[in-house]
Amino acid sequence: MTFSLTDLPLPIWLRTEKPMTDDELMRFCAMNECLRVERDANGELIVMSPTGLEGSSSNSEVNADLTIWARGDGRGKVFDSNGGFTLNDGSMRSPDAAWVSGERWNALSAAEKGRFGHVTPEFIIELRSKTDRLPDLQAKMQMWIANGVELAWLIDPERKVMEIYRPGEPAEIHQNPTSIQGTGPICGFELILQRIWG
Repeated sequence: MTFSLTDLPLPIWLRTEKPMTDDELMRFCAMNECLRVERDANGELIVMSPTGLEGSSSNSEVNADLTIWARGDGRGKVFDSNGGFTLNDGSMRSPDAAWVSGERWNALSAAEKGRFGHVTPEFIIELRSKTDRLPDLQAKMQMWIANGVELAWLIDPERKVMEIYRPGEPAEIHQNPTSIQGTGPICGFELILQRIWG
């Protein structure tokens, strides 16, 4: 199904008569590839615009650093914001960057690897864009943790703030850090934030 969203402010939430199956969601996303689409745990679709150039550049920096580290580390794979993960609560989400261990990746079938696979990343990064509401993103970070993510970073370039989320702990807030060190599943990774702060 395709439709024009040019006159609607994004993001928008769409509720279909019945929740889309994984196959229907894949087809919907393919037919509306100019948009970013996620599905929440209730089956509602969240339709977002592509990020602006500034956000896209920051996303590239984050993914480049994570990819370079992961290649040297050799224990897992990196995914960008085009990768959709079907989580335990039934939602399908696409973080700006994600790292999945080789163990979890190799447990997926070839078919699962070609779609919104049923796998939870151990680590994710969300990068706040100018149109993102902070409370919504903070709630999304808690959703990631509730679904089994071990470490989640929320980077807010506008406030120059880094929020770190872990299971069973309050969010750890860092004001204007120059870099951040990975722990747990990404121990050894360092993200230089000066390039993000601009």
